[in-house]
Amino acid sequence: MLDNIRVVLVNTSHPGNIGGAARAMKNMGLSRLVLVEPREFPSPEADARASGASDVLENAQVVASLEEALVGCTVVLGTSARDRSLPWPLVDPRECGEKVIEEAGQGKQIALVFGREHAGLTNDELQRCHFHVHIPSNPDFSSLNLAAAVQVLGYEVRMAWLAGKRPAAAMEKAEELATSDEMERFYGHLQDTLVDIAFLDPEKPRHLMARLRRLFGRSAVNKSEMSILRGILTETQKVARGEPHKRKDQ
Repeated sequence: MLDNIRVVLVNTSHPGNIGGAARAMKNMGLSRLVLVEPREFPSPEADARASGASDVLENAQVVASLEEALVGCTVVLGTSARDRSLPWPLVDPRECGEKVIEEAGQGKQIALVFGREHAGLTNDELQRCHFHVHIPSNPDFSSLNLAAAVQVLGYEVRMAWLAGKRPAAAMEKAEELATSDEMERFYGHLQDTLVDIAFLDPEKPRHLMARLRRLFGRSAVNKSEMSILRGILTETQKVARGEPHKRKDQ
């Protein structure tokens, strides 16, 4: 799925930024880099800044125009350092990540387009994009380094990708929750234990048990945790009654 996503850098002026962007991409599992008329590439400085992501640079595609960079893409998202007057769909980085993974998961080719370091994308270039992405940075210091912008969107893409993979794995590992009747038996056991240790006066219970029910009700106690809790209560009662008991670590 991630192979369906390409990062497009337009007219990058500093080769170090190309290397930094490549490193950010590899951090987030992205590998397809397309460069539109870079001022200097290949470059030793790009290699140095890539810091281990040399494979992304070696496989980078260099093209003469944005149009060529977007060949085969059905969804294009262009970054903008500021809100524009163009009446175009605007998304934030999180929405961008979700959109990218949704579309890439359907086998579509996706492009994340980043503009020039000092001027961003032109209006004509933004009109080639289906969505505009605005990173809501500090308005008093809003300019992001190119590699940082790639890192932000790459992170959101990866988080959306991981979220899509998580449900099946989580369901396999999820433990069965304690049932309502098991919780009721626990509350009875807890109340008896609190009486045994003189923490609860059965003649003046006030709202203690109601508060404890609310506490444990928020916790989604599973069966393993219930077994531990019941064991603790049993051993506490033995101590309170002066009965022989065995420490768990013995």
